[in-house]
Amino acid sequence: MILRVEYVYWLCGVLLVACSLREARLRRWAHVAFWGILAAIFLLGDVAKSAAAHGNALPEQLAGAGVIALGLIAGFLRRAPTTESAADHARRRVSAQRLGHKLFLPALIIPFGTLVFTLALPFAHFGGIDQLGRAEGTLLALGLACVLATFAAIAFTRARVGDAITETGRLLDALSWAALLPMLLAMLGAVFAVTGVGEAIAHLTAAAIPVQSRLACVLAFAAGMVAFTVIMGNAFAAFPVMMAGVGLPLLIGQHHANAAALGALGMLTGYCGTLLTPMAANFNIVPAALLELRDPNGVIRAQVPTALWLLAINLVLIWSFAFR
Repeated sequence: MILRVEYVYWLCGVLLVACSLREARLRRWAHVAFWGILAAIFLLGDVAKSAAAHGNALPEQLAGAGVIALGLIAGFLRRAPTTESAADHARRRVSAQRLGHKLFLPALIIPFGTLVFTLALPFAHFGGIDQLGRAEGTLLALGLACVLATFAAIAFTRARVGDAITETGRLLDALSWAALLPMLLAMLGAVFAVTGVGEAIAHLTAAAIPVQSRLACVLAFAAGMVAFTVIMGNAFAAFPVMMAGVGLPLLIGQHHANAAALGALGMLTGYCGTLLTPMAANFNIVPAALLELRDPNGVIRAQVPTALWLLAINLVLIWSFAFR
């Protein structure tokens, strides 16, 4: 069998179909439509790609219409109230006390499993793995790690396979539309880069600061990374814009900064903005909802000192290591 990265998308699509059917049983039709459309995009994306290669743009246009529909439907999504019987609550508490901190092991399998599988892929010569690109190989490794973590969680908790689907649906209910933010915001940076936003930032920066000053350029780069991350909610979206606008032409091209050090520390600087924005809903708003905090911005308020200290330290690190 030839392993293909499309299998990961199809697996996500099947899981979303199961969640959509669960919502249908609960008669929550906006949720049915939302997860159903998203499932169709995951399952039929390969069809759209193949059709586009043959000059038929209709499937891609339908996918675009589906994305617009997701945005319109998102306004009608409502978080489901927590309904749990006393018996289920007691069973969950007993299981949590029995497992203790072992509950975190399946979650840790995902990052460590992805790392192990990614490092092992170059040495695998079966199933066409050696023909995958780096990005496709990493995504396949992530999918394998998630599947492994799922079975590990079932084994640890002694749950049924069906419970994995039920709990996935419950978690998606809590996340709602915010579950899509990482994908959408990561794509936003690429869209901004293609449409020339980076060049516009370069012109504005050149007009606003003395570009001959290395310190001014460093401050502009760091502040821009934080500001764009706050606006877009994702440092991955901010990075191509600020690197194209300030990093490459000014810090690397004019002031001869080390590209590797500037890239690594610049991305870390952007994460200071992640700590400060509700746009990073999956990090800052969803945990408040899951923990049922009274203050929906409580997570952000707790992270402000960390963000400011981290920003100050990153400025020192950029100055120290990017210009050695």
